[in-house]
Order: sequence, then structure tokens, then C-alpha cells
Amino acid sequence: MHAENEVSFRDAAAEALLDPQLRANFRRAMDGLMSKRRAQFPDPGDLQELRDLSTAIRTRSLLALPDLLEQFEAKATRNGIQVHWAETCEQANELILGILRSKGARTLVKGKSMVSEEMHLNDFLERHGIEALESDLGEYIIQLDGETPSHIIMPAIHKNKGQIARQFSQKIKDAKYTEDVDELTAMARKVLRQKFLEADAGLSGVNFAVAETGTLCLVENEGNGRMSTHVPPLHIAVMGLEKVVATLEDVAPLYAILTRSATGQAVSTYFNLITAPRGAEEKDGPREVHLVILDNGRSRIYADPGLRATLRCIRCGACMNHCPVYTRVGGHAYEAVYPGPIGKILTPQMEGVGVRHDLLHGSSLCGACAEVCPVEIPIPEILVRLRREATHDDVGSNVAGRGTGHTAIEDWTWRLWAMVLKHPALYRIATWFATRFGNLLPARAPLLRNWTRSRTKPVPARRSLQERLRAEGGPHV
Repeated sequence: MHAENEVSFRDAAAEALLDPQLRANFRRAMDGLMSKRRAQFPDPGDLQELRDLSTAIRTRSLLALPDLLEQFEAKATRNGIQVHWAETCEQANELILGILRSKGARTLVKGKSMVSEEMHLNDFLERHGIEALESDLGEYIIQLDGETPSHIIMPAIHKNKGQIARQFSQKIKDAKYTEDVDELTAMARKVLRQKFLEADAGLSGVNFAVAETGTLCLVENEGNGRMSTHVPPLHIAVMGLEKVVATLEDVAPLYAILTRSATGQAVSTYFNLITAPRGAEEKDGPREVHLVILDNGRSRIYADPGLRATLRCIRCGACMNHCPVYTRVGGHAYEAVYPGPIGKILTPQMEGVGVRHDLLHGSSLCGACAEVCPVEIPIPEILVRLRREATHDDVGSNVAGRGTGHTAIEDWTWRLWAMVLKHPALYRIATWFATRFGNLLPARAPLLRNWTRSRTKPVPARRSLQERLRAEGGPHV
């Protein structure tokens, strides 16, 4: 989790902007992803129809969320899936550790899961003597370097093949240096295939959970998700409580718009539906399936109708690919599990708007994110709402950390401003001093530093409006 003494988004973004290789990597990757997405939606009318349908499904699912969660739990339990509930990341980690220890598991192979990143599960298990190996190629690459994902779909998008080639040659035993993508993939595959066979347990995320059938849906391209969930004898899935939908029929349009929005594919290479552990007559699959459903602030977000749309997110990453801020500074500048536009509204709501006030202002409010979001989350509107929540403790609000993002200097500045505007005599004195001495204030003065860091210093007029009116014989104000 973010700590208050860590580097702020503003400072981290400024540092990222000074890295030409990082900017080139992101520019090339983002241009490709945007182009592929456009190619998948040649007809704007068809796109809007699919967006409307997907938005309606997610909205309807959230409106009925408590009932759907109960229905899903009952159906999944009847299918043989053991369902566990966790209010916090700490509880979820302890649940998973308990399951692994009960089976004597010492090694865990993981499919891609942003919720496990949210939980910092790998570090937690390592502290308790359990090896957790990422099997998604991008996740495996950044795990070798001890990094966190810079994108929710493509974790290693900040690296080019030359950087990966150097990394593999240094970190993988007997690996030679090569920039051939197929050879690099083969190196990782050789390591991971053996791990799949040896692992005591596998872990995955969940893209959609179907209340009607108790089914877990998993979207992936590399086959590692299927290997993680089917080869080891124990499968543990983790998901946020908002991922449930009512019926299998709801999954089809969400899947169609997810893959097109995320990677520009009509369909992903693999789409896994997991409904039960291995049956008596079946030859493959895990003997036990556990599902950990995590809250971590989601129920608090759900309770506010104005913020509930945050939970419609299907984790496609399209908002990141089109964001003029994210595409220039990358994901690590956000110091958060969820970077980019969706992270700017989700992370502060989870960790507190006062603690992550920096993220709320890391946006131009251009609206590109809302324009491409497949489930039409009004990200700019929510950002504006959260900016207010960060500095105002409004009655009836349950936003985490509300009212804690202001400073004493800011409070007194606005009080002084209000007092000057309420008293004409003070206003005239203030404008007289501003017009005569305002230009003497240095550009790097504390009151101007944040403004002049990226803008020209304001230049006060030589005379106030009142003085000009008096000089020209106009009416007095």
C-alpha cells in the first residue's frame, strides 16, 4: 500500500518524463494498442450498441449485487467450490496461507491476477516460506526484476525487447543473449513448464463470476491461466466482490468488448470456464477449488450511488492506452496497483482520498478515458467529485479519508480570500498592492512555485478595474 512518505505522483511523473527510453517504449506500445482497438470497431454505431449493452449488464449486476453474490455462493458451493470471504487484504492473505498450509503446499504457480497484486500476495507468501511464481509472461518478466506491473493488461509494457533480452541473459540460468522474441518466449516457457508440473497449488484471478451457474470465467492469451488452474492439485481463485454477473448470457457481450478494448483482438486465445473441481470420472483438473472474494473498500464504494460506477470496470486497460498522462509517464509513476485513469479514482477510494490526493490531480480532465471506456464509467466526473471529497468533510459522505487532503495553509488562504472579497475596503487595498508590487514577487516564491513549475508567472495589470473606470469617468464599482 502507498505510504505518505513515498514519492508523490508529481515528482515520480517528472522523473519519468526525463527518461526518453521509457517514453519511447510507451509511445510505441500505446500507438499500436489504439490502432488495433480502432480496427476492431470500424462501425461507431455497432460500437455504441455494444457499449450500451455492456454498461446495462454491469449496471444491472451492481444493482442486484448482494443477491447475486448470495446466489453465486450457493451455486458454487453446490458445485464443490469452497467460497471464502475477506473484508481486507490482510484477511485474504491469511485465508490463502491457511489453505496452502492445510495441504502442505510450499510452491504456488500464479496466473495473472490484479487482486493478488492488490493484496501484495507474493511478498506475503515469501515471508511465510512459500514460493509464488508468476506464470504470465509479462508478470514473470517484472518478477525477475522485482518490479510491479506498469499496466493492468500488459505488466511489462514499459520494457522493450532489448531490455528483456539483457534481463533474461542475467537472470535465467544458461540463457544466452538474444533479441529474438520467439527465443525469449521459449526461455521463459522452459522454466515455467517445469514449475507447472512441480507446483503444489495454482492461483488465478477471475474476470467474471456467473451467479446462475456458479462458474468462474478466466480470459487469457498464453495458456498459463489454464495450466495454473488445471495442472496443480489445488486451485485458489481470488476476485473482487464486484465481478459477479447474473447469467452466462451476460458474459458474451462483456467478453466481446473486453478483448477488443484491451488488446484489439476479436477473441482471446483462451477462455476458461471453471465450475467445479475434478470429477470422479475426469482425468484432469484440480481436486480442490477455493475462491476468495475480497472487499477491500468495495462495499463502501458500492454504498455511494454517485461512486458506484467505479465498480463497473472490467479491467480492459483502454482508459490507460488513451490517457495523455499515462502514456507519457507510465504506470510506475502512480505508485499504485491500479495506475492510469481507473487507478486515479479507484486507488484513492481504497486507500483514502487524503492520502492519495496527488492522484486525483494527475489528470487533464480531457475525457479521453470516458470516451473509450467500454462500460461508460464517467471517470472525469468521479475525479471532480473525489477532489472535493479530499478537502471537504461533507455530511453523509462515506468516502475514505474525506476532508483530510487539505492543509492549514490552504485553509487560511481561502479564509483570507473570502474576507477580502466580503469587505470592499480590504479588496481595494489588496488590488492596489497587487497592481503596484505583484511583479516583484519571484517566480519561485512559495505561493507561486506550484504554478510556475510548468507555467509563466501571472503578471498583474498596472491598474485595477476600479481605477480604470474612475480614470475614464465610468461608474464606480
